[in-house]
Amino acid sequence: MPTITLIINGHEHKVEPAPGESLLWVLRNKVGLTGTKYGCGEGQCGACTVLVDGRSVRSCLTQPASVANKKITTIEGLSPNGTLHPLQQAFLDEEAFQCGYCTPGMVLSAHSLLSTNPNPTEEQIIQQMNGNICRCGTYPKIVAAIQRAGAIGGKRQ
Repeated sequence: MPTITLIINGHEHKVEPAPGESLLWVLRNKVGLTGTKYGCGEGQCGACTVLVDGRSVRSCLTQPASVANKKITTIEGLSPNGTLHPLQQAFLDEEAFQCGYCTPGMVLSAHSLLSTNPNPTEEQIIQQMNGNICRCGTYPKIVAAIQRAGAIGGKRQ
C-alpha cells in the first residue's frame, strides 16, 4: 500500500489507504475525523460530503489518491479555533436540523454554494442542495439557514 499525503483542514496526514478504501473511511478510521458521516455509500444522500479545493464531493465515492495534496475540508475544519463558522451558527439559529446526522454534509454543500454565490435565491439553494437528504425533513429551515449565512457572509473559511 503506497503512502499518500492528504491535506486535511490545513494539516498534512500521511496515510496508507487499503485497496478500494474510500476517502470517507480514511477520514474516519485513519485520521479520526468522524464528523463526515456514512449514509448510503453510493453518493446519493450527501451525508459524506467534504470540500476538495472548495468544491463539494462525496467522500464515499472518492479514492484518496485522487485528492492527494489537495485541500480537503471536513466539518471539523470550518471551526478550527472552536468558534462556529457563520454557516454553522446560521444552522443553529434557524434550528435547521433535528437529529443532526445529515448536517455536516449539508453545511459543506452550502459552503460550496456560498463560496461562488454569496446571495443565492431559494431556487439556487434547492438546486445546489438537491442530493443532500435530510431524513427529518427540515428542508425549509435549511434553506433559511443558508439564506441567513449568505446575508452575513457565510462563505468565510
